[in-house]
Amino acid sequence: MKPKPKYDVVIIGSGLGGLVSAVILAKEGYSVCVLEKNQQYGGNLQTFVRDKSIFDTGVHYIGSLSKGQNLYQYFNYLGIMEELALKKMDEEGFDAITFDDDEKEYLYAQGYEKFIEILVADFPDEEAAIQAYCNKIKETCDKFPLYRLKPGRPYADGVFKLQIREFLESITDNKLLQAILAGTNFLYAGDGYKTPFYVHSLSVNSYIQSSYRCLNGGSQITKLLIRRLLEAGGEVYKYHEVVKFKFEDEKISSVICENGNEIQGNQFISNIEPKLTLDLIGQGKLRKSYVNRIKNIESTIAAFSLYIVLKPDCFKYINKNYYHFKSVDAVWNGQHYTQESWPENYMLSMGIKKNNDEYGDNITIMTYMRYEEVEPWENTFNTVADKNDRGQTYEQFKQEKAEKIIIELEKKFPNIRECILETYTSSPLSYRDYIATNRGSMYGYSKDVNKSMQSFISPKTKIDNLLFTGQCLNMHGILGVTIGAVVTCSEILGQEYLLNKIIEANKPTKTKET
Repeated sequence: MKPKPKYDVVIIGSGLGGLVSAVILAKEGYSVCVLEKNQQYGGNLQTFVRDKSIFDTGVHYIGSLSKGQNLYQYFNYLGIMEELALKKMDEEGFDAITFDDDEKEYLYAQGYEKFIEILVADFPDEEAAIQAYCNKIKETCDKFPLYRLKPGRPYADGVFKLQIREFLESITDNKLLQAILAGTNFLYAGDGYKTPFYVHSLSVNSYIQSSYRCLNGGSQITKLLIRRLLEAGGEVYKYHEVVKFKFEDEKISSVICENGNEIQGNQFISNIEPKLTLDLIGQGKLRKSYVNRIKNIESTIAAFSLYIVLKPDCFKYINKNYYHFKSVDAVWNGQHYTQESWPENYMLSMGIKKNNDEYGDNITIMTYMRYEEVEPWENTFNTVADKNDRGQTYEQFKQEKAEKIIIELEKKFPNIRECILETYTSSPLSYRDYIATNRGSMYGYSKDVNKSMQSFISPKTKIDNLLFTGQCLNMHGILGVTIGAVVTCSEILGQEYLLNKIIEANKPTKTKET
């Protein structure tokens, strides 16, 4: 099937932001078409299979999905909540923060009461600090109305100026506790000297509320969104890489795809990175100051991932994630590693099959990697749809990195090597090619307290009929991108109108008594 010549809304990119926007607008009666360059839809929601084992590329667990919580309400409105196959993570400790020189596991529990109780048991003298930390998170989240499903814009009363490390140092002198409270900063590539506290709060709060794994991978979110989109009359096409915008009277009239198809639209939403979108727009259509501001926003660091397929019934399933650091300082400095110290930290997450929760199916380990490390091969491009070999030196590079990670893992899990069936890896180039992120960046654009407004990009562009959506706008992550898509669609539908629809969808329906 080919796309029709014209739609009300054409969406470029089928990441979460693009698909959520598509479903919202299709539900409202717009004719919608989503164009994807790759073989697989979903951006960071993509999964891949190795040795019959399903691996997630980006979604290792999801927060706020218990009934009535914010992501639950958004997903419920989109019509995908009931069909998601989920496993609730360990309520006593869904995340464990660990260090090389300390055998203890410091746990994050679900629900604030439990979270405080478990940390206070480890730090009895620090109850006031732990309480102050939780209060500040809640207070910060309240300043983002859509996070609470209320209309409005974020309140800018200093919320963007507070720095995470500075705040933790203000409530406690205990360096270990500071490190533990910041220990999941891999979730947003936190940098001790510039990451704002609000970025930390919006991420961590979501998981403390509730934490779930997607059984058999996060791509089920993509499949369900596409199902809802098709039911609402929308369309979605893969192998349609947009290479150019065509203009008429200062507005975009159509997009040209690499395969030659031209698709017209009244409104266009770009779910690909703003920097890449600017390249499609070409020169002279936007003010230089606007272009330069976006081009100069710093991207977050990239990642290297090791994917381990486990031998059957060999390695017990662990219903939590590990955030491990070589030292307390590595919590803040993991991105600034040297070749000798790499990896200074890693995040470990286990995959599980629906029918077996005694033994793990696979393990994913992610750690930071700067893009410069893969620059020798940056002129190669490799995806399933466009297969290319980066060469023997690249394979050797990845193999050496994988071995370094396994050596680190053995310190914590001495029997891990004998349970490995097979290993696979991905580098910043894999993320760049599959997810089209700038230099393989993990989470889009870096947030910096010293330049608090520089990385904020409005969904509204200076071109009348072009909107942005996706992780580079305001917040990344499943919840952040979903809210971002609501913000984008509000530009077309009106915020209050759309929010009322979402709230209405979550009101209990009265069932007739039988």
